[in-house]
Amino acid sequence: MCFEILEEPELAPEDTGGRETILIVDDDEAMTEVLSRRLNQQGFETVTADSGVAGLAIARSQQPALIVLDLRLPDMGGFAVCQQLVDSPGTCHIPVIILSGMERPDIIRRSRAAGCDYFVRKPYDPNVLLVLIRQALRERNAWAGPEM
Repeated sequence: MCFEILEEPELAPEDTGGRETILIVDDDEAMTEVLSRRLNQQGFETVTADSGVAGLAIARSQQPALIVLDLRLPDMGGFAVCQQLVDSPGTCHIPVIILSGMERPDIIRRSRAAGCDYFVRKPYDPNVLLVLIRQALRERNAWAGPEM
């Protein structure tokens, strides 16, 4: 008997089956892959970007439900990315969680001033990050009302 192996069809970016999409902006490929896999297991769709410019473009075009953002990116700082997201009418409604290993005494204050919703230090507890993601999405949905 001959069996054909059928590949599972890929979903188009806009066809996520009702799952909320999270954009991960980080140039660390291994970290991005692990986080993406964990979020997929929790029922989220993920898209990734390895630079600030790419992250901004994806945020504008795909309108993710939430963004997880690193501060150290190859082309521009995460604070600048966050500020541009917050300042733009097209992306200001998207919650941003900064996930960074940057060590500075004023890092949390600067992150909040740039407009992030939460700051998580690397290395991070994946369960804590998941709780914060769900909280940020609940807050966004409460502000948005029934139309989101």
